[in-house]
Amino acid sequence: MTDKQKKSRRRAKSQPANIEIREMQLKDIPAVFELGQKLFTAEHLPTLYRSWDEHELVALFDTDNETCLVAEADDRIIAFILGRIMEKPRNAWRYGWLEWLGVDPAFKRTGVATRLLNQLTNLFIERDARIMLVDTDVKNHSALAFFRKSGFGQEMRHVYLSQNLEAHPKYIERKHAQRSSRAD
Repeated sequence: MTDKQKKSRRRAKSQPANIEIREMQLKDIPAVFELGQKLFTAEHLPTLYRSWDEHELVALFDTDNETCLVAEADDRIIAFILGRIMEKPRNAWRYGWLEWLGVDPAFKRTGVATRLLNQLTNLFIERDARIMLVDTDVKNHSALAFFRKSGFGQEMRHVYLSQNLEAHPKYIERKHAQRSSRAD
């Protein structure tokens, strides 16, 4: 057994045996948001960092709370999975969209992500979803490996572009006007 396997085994043994998967509640939102901020950093996952905010979380919980799940151990949130059902006009198909999945690093490789995914998958099936979708950053290798292992395929590349507006003339004009009004 390698040192890495021994460490992983020790870590898994030290985790609480009782991890409860349940529907997210209103009181869980701050803990889920905080965990997401810890996981989705600008340094490691810039695309996820840009779109993870409290408004996104609250809106998702408000519209699709039955497909927002948390994993709890020792009275604290250690993981979450947030999904929603998509229905398109004039389309008989319903889609289950896994929007967010986060696991506290101390609980990686304990099976909690698989348990969350399985429960969300079952909820989507109960709600007549025919396809389940997920996307992640191309550099998020651990997420890609997890999703592939979990049966996701048919990968399609999607390009995100950004533009720094600080160099835009309208932005510069606006900032100059704000400074001038403060000076008055």
